[in-house]
Amino acid sequence: MSSPDERLDFSTLADLFLLHGSMQSPAFLDGRLCAELALHDVSAEAWLEEVCLGLGVEQPRDRESGETLLAWRRQSLDALADSGLNYEPLLPDELFSLAERARGLQEWTLGFLEVIDDAGEAKREGWSQALREAIEDLTGLAVIETDIDDSAENENDLFALTEHARMAAMLLYTEQHPGQPQVERGESTRH
Repeated sequence: MSSPDERLDFSTLADLFLLHGSMQSPAFLDGRLCAELALHDVSAEAWLEEVCLGLGVEQPRDRESGETLLAWRRQSLDALADSGLNYEPLLPDELFSLAERARGLQEWTLGFLEVIDDAGEAKREGWSQALREAIEDLTGLAVIETDIDDSAENENDLFALTEHARMAAMLLYTEQHPGQPQVERGESTRH
């Protein structure tokens, strides 16, 4: 069992997915999770139900699996609501090839955009120009070339694209939750 302050990573969740008989990447569901937390404040129960549906199971195979899946939601919510703006999409890390990492980013983006599309045009009308443009730019990420070689140039490009997805996610959350994160409220601002 991992300690509560230990960040869940992509590999941990991918292994958990495999334990449930799913070859699906957690990146897609993480993209959905991020957008759902921003738009609907998806509840723990609804999230667990959605993940199980995605995995093709009725329920997590054991209590620890369920707790890990709920910790995933909590970790994302905490990061999105944190004033440090340190949210990170759950993506394959350096242990994976650049092609696998690009595929992970693409899947995350597809999941994120799926929830955005479901929100409807009326909801998007009220969004800032910056957010609408950031979301529009993400549609380009959904079709990026993922069959890329491991090179410094590709790595830099992928980092920039990932950073764009990260910023779009945080912008969506902060616009939907005015006053959160409480960027100005930290003790460090008092001198």
